[in-house]
Amino acid sequence: MTISTQLKAAAAASVLAMGGFAIAASGPALAHNHKEKPAQAQTNIVQTAIGTGLHETLVAAVQAADLVDTLSSPGPFTVFAPTDTAFAALPDGTVSTLLEPANKGQLQNILTYHVVAGRIPAAQLSAAIKTNGGSYTFETVAGAELTASFAGENIVITDGAGGTSTVTMADVKTTNGVIHVTDGVFLPG
Repeated sequence: MTISTQLKAAAAASVLAMGGFAIAASGPALAHNHKEKPAQAQTNIVQTAIGTGLHETLVAAVQAADLVDTLSSPGPFTVFAPTDTAFAALPDGTVSTLLEPANKGQLQNILTYHVVAGRIPAAQLSAAIKTNGGSYTFETVAGAELTASFAGENIVITDGAGGTSTVTMADVKTTNGVIHVTDGVFLPG
């Protein structure tokens, strides 16, 4: 099964059961004043990342990994999106090596480690952390786990290699999911 097929299959699930805490793939039900319409996202995950000016390296990696069509599909997906600064903090040569065609599989694995099937707003992730005693482990589309916890009021993600990244901007809405901007790149370990 290709990575693209795995992503699409994972996104088709209407509910994610993670660690005994069910997270609906659709957004939270909110009561709205009938006179007000909720803000609607106008671009998909890839288009939004292109437009931020903070994710040029991520976009280049998504293109090199042939994941543009998948991450532009209906999803929904939750993407933890490292900034250019996060990629620049990796050891010298890491990004250029990963962008080489011979390393496409490894790049796909790293990128899909930043993707969760379903739309998971920060409020739901925060509730899962609280419900599970201060940390919450969940599976990514890559099949590896991440653990979310709090550092003060910030959501912090710990990857399989033991690295931690802070969510610096949560709930960037897109037509096919949500983006949480991070200050680090997740490595499976």
